[in-house]
Amino acid sequence: MSIEQSSLTPPRVEPLPLRLAWLVLVVVVVAELMDLIDTSVANLAGPSIRADLGGGPMTLQWVLSAYTAAFALGLITSGRLGDLLGRRRLFLIGMAGFTVASLACGLAPNPEFLIVARVFQGLFGSVMIPQGMALVLIVFPPEHLRKALTPFGPIMGVATVAGPILAGWLLHLDLFGSQWRSIFLINVPFGILAGLLGWWVLPRHGGEDRAARLDLRGVGLLTAASALLIVPLIQGRDLGWPAWTYAMMATAVVAFGLFVVSERRSAHPVITPSLFRKRSFVVGLLVVAGFYGALAAFVLVVNLLLQSGLGWTPLDTGFALIPWALGTAVATLLSGAFLAEKLGRAGLHIGLAVAVVGLLGLLWSAAYWGATVTVWELAPALLVIGFGSGLLFIPLVDFILGDATPEEVGTGAGVLNAVQQFAAAIGVAALGTVFFARVGEPSALSYFAAAELVLAICAGAYLLVFVLVGLLPKHSQQAPH
Repeated sequence: MSIEQSSLTPPRVEPLPLRLAWLVLVVVVVAELMDLIDTSVANLAGPSIRADLGGGPMTLQWVLSAYTAAFALGLITSGRLGDLLGRRRLFLIGMAGFTVASLACGLAPNPEFLIVARVFQGLFGSVMIPQGMALVLIVFPPEHLRKALTPFGPIMGVATVAGPILAGWLLHLDLFGSQWRSIFLINVPFGILAGLLGWWVLPRHGGEDRAARLDLRGVGLLTAASALLIVPLIQGRDLGWPAWTYAMMATAVVAFGLFVVSERRSAHPVITPSLFRKRSFVVGLLVVAGFYGALAAFVLVVNLLLQSGLGWTPLDTGFALIPWALGTAVATLLSGAFLAEKLGRAGLHIGLAVAVVGLLGLLWSAAYWGATVTVWELAPALLVIGFGSGLLFIPLVDFILGDATPEEVGTGAGVLNAVQQFAAAIGVAALGTVFFARVGEPSALSYFAAAELVLAICAGAYLLVFVLVGLLPKHSQQAPH
């Protein structure tokens, strides 16, 4: 199928003129940046928050985790609501709510208020993000869609690194004596500008299914199952995995099973069933789960090794990760420009192979130089890891959502984002536990030994994903066969 024949934009959903479509992309990119940065900035500001507002370690942990948990809980349902109620409407509601919640975070008088504000931040973020991806997929003419998707890979890489750097810079500046509050308040002007631009350029119709209804029983089961899974994943490692965390995860499996049964019987399922009849969507989600789980664990391990093992500051660690972000940006731009279209599935295999080489190179660098390692000695391996990872971002979206209809893209984007969030949480929880078990008595030597073990596991996970990629079609529906 050629790109002009893609079912992504059937005749009844007309793409916007390119000038307006690029402005839509600007709005969506700002939303993505706000979300990605807010997942990381609070970690760096944690000690400052606690010193100002008080609260115990568990209170601080929930200040850090409330956003991630609420965001993950709302993703799939919000994607479906966009299909039903209108993506423009929900995107603007999400942007407005996220902006107001950011203001509330910045003005929080106590830790309890901040936790509640962070929950609302995450919930409104989950309303906003799936609509943005669905709108991008719809507003661009098919021949320009890959170019539109190109920025998302660099954005993820840059935002992951920029979050700690931005937070460190804002904390250092202490604008108007705001201390940690500026890391949340900075969202307010960007949210207002993006909301106003979105009000002007976002299309009023985007292939929504107005005849459908929301299955409240399915929503309840899915939300309960997600909460039962995400809460112990976030809290378990810090608490030493008490019995209740395992009980919650076991109950989550049961709740997900009940959700599947409910979906099969529902006349208006939460997740569009036709998506799961598409091989590229199902296999692509498995690939995403393995890829993002290992990627999140890799970022965690590098941060722990450099900060806890070597005593580097968060700002120094952020600068050390710049080669990884640079490699990601360059590879994504090349992939979006021509490699993804020409290579198809082979591009995914090449990217994974390159990333494995980079991980093994990083493992060797850590083993060879040990505690004397410098930024320059880590840079080559980090650059290679970033380059390999960057080759995957655009093709994966192509494969997973490339043949989705307008009625499916909102739900599909929500499921895709949810799988990324849960995979990252599982990767961090599982490999973080392995890491600290291997550290034992903390020392630079034990941190390096733990990092080497986890990096080897990440490389093995990428090799497993390499095998899964072989189950995908040779080309996505966005690329010519």
